[in-house]
Amino acid sequence: MRKMMFLAAILLQTTAHAAPVRPPLSAVTDQFLLDQLELGEEIEGRADGDLNGDGDTDTVFVVASPDERHLYVVLSYRGEVDIGHQPGGDFKLAPDALGAAELSIAKGVLTVKDLTGGTTALSATYRYRADKVQPKMRLIGLDATVYSRTYAHDGNEMSWNLLTGDVETKTLKLSGEGEDASYDDAFVTRFKRPSKPVYMADTPDPEEQLVAFTKAK
Repeated sequence: MRKMMFLAAILLQTTAHAAPVRPPLSAVTDQFLLDQLELGEEIEGRADGDLNGDGDTDTVFVVASPDERHLYVVLSYRGEVDIGHQPGGDFKLAPDALGAAELSIAKGVLTVKDLTGGTTALSATYRYRADKVQPKMRLIGLDATVYSRTYAHDGNEMSWNLLTGDVETKTLKLSGEGEDASYDDAFVTRFKRPSKPVYMADTPDPEEQLVAFTKAK
């Protein structure tokens, strides 16, 4: 219900209007996002850029509370007689953040870097591109690393290119002790795992995907 109310507010805020000439389409404002928040929520971060190639600004933002974090994408659109914004996708991030998610948009690709967990941490990188047919964000890359921030144990890492199906997994072997502790790559495996289009709402859990690929070696 919370998600539906947020997305409905976006649509109401961007009522279409006649556009006989091409006026610049303003990005969603910070104040609008703040006005939608409930008690205990905050905007963890936002990024603006052109995701769907129309020359107008799209917006990505994370809404965070003590128990939940949710990423949303708002895409600009231009019809024959109207312009506005529309939801482009959303998904839940892990709640145990070790800092704000890093959001960036470059050459039409949205990159989300997120670090969660505790002494044992999960570093996840998600890459998305707007679908050419539907106003949806499609997952094109997923990287995940589970490791010890205090070098207490070995780790595991994976990288999955959903466009080519290429997967690489590796074990991070603990080397050295104390201030000299580090990780060395070991047992590197590469294989193919083709996938049908995966849209943002269906983004797999990165740690679960890492475990699945590690077992598949």
